Amino acid sequence: MATSAPDTPRGADEPSALDIKLVIGASSLGTIFEWYDFFIWGTLTASGILQASFFPSGNDVLATLLAWATFAVGFAFRPLGAILFGYLGDRLGRKYTFLVTITVMGVATAGIGLIPGYAVIGAAAPLLIIALRIAQGLALGGEYGGAAIYVAEHSPPGKSGFYTSFIQASVAGGFVLSLAVVLAAKAIFAPVWADWGWRVPFLFSILLLAVSLYMRLKLSESPVFQKMREEGETSPNPFVESFTWPGNWKRLFVALFGISAGLTVIWYTAMFSVLSFLQGPMRVDPTTSQLITGGGALAGLFWFILFGRLSDRVGRKKPIVIGYALTLLLLFPLFWLIGSAANPGLEDAARRAPVVVSGPECSYDPFADKQAEQCGQLLDYFSKKGVSYTTAQAPDTGVTIGGEAIADTSPAGLDAALAAAGYDFSRVIPSAGSIAVILFAIIVLGALAAATYGPVAALLCEMFPPRIRYSSMSIPYHIGTGYFGGFLPFISQYIIAKTGDVHAGLWYTMGVVALALVVTLFGLKETAGNGEARL
Repeated sequence: MATSAPDTPRGADEPSALDIKLVIGASSLGTIFEWYDFFIWGTLTASGILQASFFPSGNDVLATLLAWATFAVGFAFRPLGAILFGYLGDRLGRKYTFLVTITVMGVATAGIGLIPGYAVIGAAAPLLIIALRIAQGLALGGEYGGAAIYVAEHSPPGKSGFYTSFIQASVAGGFVLSLAVVLAAKAIFAPVWADWGWRVPFLFSILLLAVSLYMRLKLSESPVFQKMREEGETSPNPFVESFTWPGNWKRLFVALFGISAGLTVIWYTAMFSVLSFLQGPMRVDPTTSQLITGGGALAGLFWFILFGRLSDRVGRKKPIVIGYALTLLLLFPLFWLIGSAANPGLEDAARRAPVVVSGPECSYDPFADKQAEQCGQLLDYFSKKGVSYTTAQAPDTGVTIGGEAIADTSPAGLDAALAAAGYDFSRVIPSAGSIAVILFAIIVLGALAAATYGPVAALLCEMFPPRIRYSSMSIPYHIGTGYFGGFLPFISQYIIAKTGDVHAGLWYTMGVVALALVVTLFGLKETAGNGEARL
């Protein structure tokens, strides 16, 4: 593990306390806005509005999978953005690089709000959306590393974890802002929400872009980069050097599989999976779901600051390892708690009257417009309903609900049988006590996410030498978050559709976190106290 040079005394040209507040404020606010731009797609996809606007109608499961796949496309291009903007950040400077990234993000987000729907321009609509999501992914690949490094390189000794934790909280803040803007726009534009009102949150990005640029233009270049440039120590090719610097391969491996992959799936599960779970299988009113999830996320923002500050005292590794271990223990129980509180009647019906679909060939393809076999058609019906089911081999195709064979397996017959068994698919608003329970579970999930996420900006900055820091931390971070995290909603929904178990998607999170725990436990060396990122 590379260590930094010895500390240097603070000079007259170094940032004052007021300067550092501006650095943290401008960097954090820009990060909130940029993640708002990226998350607004996921927030509206969870509500179902984008599926109806940009994708073919007739197969709700397919439309949802395509919408989440489009969400994932942006993440898929984050590593390329990390390479491009990491190179520029290490060669040209931290400040101007993240000015470019936020501009690209703001323009692309507003562009999504201007694209006509599938009904107007057909397949061109999703293709244009994908192009703009790619632009967003490229921009985000450069944003996080720039903001985190910029703050870390201004931080005085012993406060890097605390100061950079505001950047970590800003990522969650972007999600909260996306929910808040969607709820406000729905209230203001309620009569035209489904027609064009949903476009307002995307167009709102123009205002956020103006504020971000105004604040960031006030900033000076990072003192670490200024010193490297004055001394001629900047890397001629930071991308290549990231893979040739002694010991960097191991650091890149640990940063990817031990840090980025693990912390990302926890956070995305705590936010997007909870939101989809409430609005989908639990049939909670969409606005109520968004208020509960946003409220829980907002209440949990302090965890990021707490664990970032704690990491300055106990080290970066300990909170991350403990967070991973507790996630493996608590993830399923917390979702069971959310389900039992959100819609106890539906949960009780699923326990009392389980659905079993049997047949000689029970296979289901969520991507097919129509299932070829009768058994697959039944599975498709229950998947679209959000009803948990199990399958069994049998000579003839059939359905049992609560052990009772259903003679009429047409959609109307199944609707009647489910209703008779106590399945009520009406939208619900949980009681005040149930909402309190759900909020408690979300806040606990937020604590698990923050334990792993709060210290990570300082950790990654300290892992890599300044001359290749932007590239070296951005590449594994965005591969981990882009692929392991970005594809989480899509993979989780696919697993749920294939298995018929509304909780089965959590196994993806469990597997990634288990891998991250092993890699971190045995591969990560403590970085706090071995040298400050600003040196």
